[in-house]
Amino acid sequence: MPRPAVRRCRTMRRRPAREGGRRAGTRGTEDPLSSLAPAPSPMRGRAGWLLAWAAFWLLMITVAVQDYLRNEGPQHLWRPLLWEGSACLVATAMLGWMWTRTSRDDHRLTEPVRWFALQLRWLPLLAPLFVAAVYALRHGVYALLGQSYEHAPWGQVLLYECTKFSLFFVLFSAVVFGVRTHAALAQARLRTQAAQLAQLTQQLEPHFMFNALNTIAAAVHDKPDVADSLLTKLAALLRATTDLTRRPSCTLDEELKLVDGYAAIMCERFADRVRLRVDAPADARACRVPTLAVQPLLENAFRHGVERSSEPTELTLRARRAGDRLRVEV
Repeated sequence: MPRPAVRRCRTMRRRPAREGGRRAGTRGTEDPLSSLAPAPSPMRGRAGWLLAWAAFWLLMITVAVQDYLRNEGPQHLWRPLLWEGSACLVATAMLGWMWTRTSRDDHRLTEPVRWFALQLRWLPLLAPLFVAAVYALRHGVYALLGQSYEHAPWGQVLLYECTKFSLFFVLFSAVVFGVRTHAALAQARLRTQAAQLAQLTQQLEPHFMFNALNTIAAAVHDKPDVADSLLTKLAALLRATTDLTRRPSCTLDEELKLVDGYAAIMCERFADRVRLRVDAPADARACRVPTLAVQPLLENAFRHGVERSSEPTELTLRARRAGDRLRVEV
């Protein structure tokens, strides 16, 4: 199901009267609640990181093999594979552990110096441990093959490998910090949008409830069937309001069904003074929007257009999809 951004229209623009009736419109600009984007999929993000990590080590192994072929020839081609493969295996285990452990420090993301200090404190332990594990694997494989793994003196090995690991670890920490900060900001934005949407709904609810109950009360004696239908539609609206936290978004088609219930209540209130026309093609109806995002727009149109005029008024609710965006206007 597509999930485009939704452009909320909140400002009113009165149009001059036309023959046979008058149109009251609302047209506006981008709103902070214009989208209720879904949170990024953890599985998708994890798969992306695994692919990037695999591509990095594939590149490292390819370069090592090419250097070996150029210097040593095709004999013993397993050696560069072992050298880089052992580094890949140990680095993956260590940095995978670090990735999991850094989640405990997410509350420090707003303090970058403190966050990096918490990560770098492990470096004096991890760097020599990395060198020891990698060279233990290499010596072990060579021994199994009946050969001896010759390398530079241990002092040079430790200096070179620890320096290389330290630079890589700092770079990895910076990437983790950026990714976790971006994720935290995205989650905060979604929580803010949900809170703003809930607040908007709660602010509109008393005004709407007052009008709806008055309309239903007026129809109970003379038109009981109409009153019963309006009560059912009002219940659907209230149910959607209470379910906002569990179901913050829905398709535009589902939203229009809720809007139809609201419009039926308001049209009954204003009798023959108002007519509502909905212009929303199928591709727009399939898009997801914040639940009860359209109803406040229609309420504004009734409040600022219909209530202030005694002339017949036509309201048009129009929705159009353009790429990954959905424009809704009344």
